[in-house]
Amino acid sequence: MDKVESALGGEDRLVPQDLPIQDTIALDGDGVVIAQARHRAAGFLTRVQAEHGLPVSARVMDLTQLVVSELVTNACKYAPGPVLVDLRVTGDAVEVAVWDSDPVLPVARATEAGRVGQHGLEIVMAVAQGFEVQRQPVGKRVTVRIALLDDPGGHVSGRRPQ
Repeated sequence: MDKVESALGGEDRLVPQDLPIQDTIALDGDGVVIAQARHRAAGFLTRVQAEHGLPVSARVMDLTQLVVSELVTNACKYAPGPVLVDLRVTGDAVEVAVWDSDPVLPVARATEAGRVGQHGLEIVMAVAQGFEVQRQPVGKRVTVRIALLDDPGGHVSGRRPQ
């Protein structure tokens, strides 16, 4: 176990480092999986807070569900077959990784004032602290990092501890 300073009250607390804090969701790719993935992400963060004592603000809860929703929507829309969602707490962030079978890497589109829809990737990139896409032997994996700690100035992407 590692000793860290708590974001709540400045006390030292122990965070288990030998066990990863993670959850994996296997989805079949139909339309109901988007809501299922969002609910599972909310449950994961609720457990992170209750079982591990890590701070999970309303911002983190909302943004994680938004990112999961957008990435799973894209996977279901553009890739045939199953979708895997990995949720993991790594250091000061929650990572959301979504795998699908389509090898085509997503690209955020240029801003168009009149465009309706197709803003999901732009939104995800705007709220994330980190964004990465990797080709896999089959398909691709999109990984997004969301800061667990809120920015005192209110920036939506949060902040890293100092």
